[in-house]
Amino acid sequence: MSGDLLSDLLAPLRLHGVFHSRWLAHAPWGVSGERDNCALLHYVVTGSCAVELPGSAPVRLEPGDLAVFPHGSAHRLGDRPGGPAVPLTEVLPEREPGDVTTVEIPGPGPRTLMLCGGLHYDRAAAAPLYKALPPLLTLRSEQLHAHPLLGATLRQLAGEWDTAGPGAQLVALRAFEMVFVLALRAALDLGCPADQPILQALRHPGVAAALSAVHTRFTETWTLESLAAEAGMSRSAFAATFRRLVGQAPMRHLTARRMQEAARLLTETRLPQHRISERVGYGSPVGFHLAFRQWYGVTPGDYRHRAG
Repeated sequence: MSGDLLSDLLAPLRLHGVFHSRWLAHAPWGVSGERDNCALLHYVVTGSCAVELPGSAPVRLEPGDLAVFPHGSAHRLGDRPGGPAVPLTEVLPEREPGDVTTVEIPGPGPRTLMLCGGLHYDRAAAAPLYKALPPLLTLRSEQLHAHPLLGATLRQLAGEWDTAGPGAQLVALRAFEMVFVLALRAALDLGCPADQPILQALRHPGVAAALSAVHTRFTETWTLESLAAEAGMSRSAFAATFRRLVGQAPMRHLTARRMQEAARLLTETRLPQHRISERVGYGSPVGFHLAFRQWYGVTPGDYRHRAG
């Protein structure tokens, strides 16, 4: 990737809390969860389980496999696909940041031991690029071996669950945060499936260079031509490749990044609107006002008032 695009992707998230749990589930079992307001991690220590997302084929997780849900997408876990499932709220009703718990599901069949973590972040602060990540990223055991720090951290979490030494909870929480970052890095280092074009975008030298520019230098006066030059591609090839991999035209993606930053400044600072327009790349406060209203459906002043 060009520069440290992963840092650019994750920096705005502002992770602010993690809950984690250990699951001891005996077959037959099944649990279904609605979309959660956090990123989710499932790591299978022993046994196996099936992951099902609406509209997608089931994914089987074996010992040492890790599943990452960047957006906390609704999904079902169970010993097999298609079996009966109880709502997650029945087995794990409270999932507040900082919570640590063990979930036990009795049954006559084989046992699956799994670690789960939920990392809370500010959805409004998520970069457009982060929002384009697929709902599920799967890292197999052999793939984790290629990233020793990630694999070692997961094994340490699994092996030291019952440790109650000083600061153990804080260490575990920070470890899950590190697993999240390392897992995304590992996913980007792997091959890019055709059904996950955003991963291809992050590995494409030209598109990744343009994405890095959009996400870190959005105040500059970019045009389609100048972004194509940043990518080292012709205008037409860049526009077509960017749209195919990112799912948006380059200039619309730039607008999305600027509007995201404008919304953040309106809610987190008291900067006057003319200063905000400069901070997000608009030379004219009027142009910024019109662009913001078209994007969000309200004026910058109304947006700030509602957030306050």
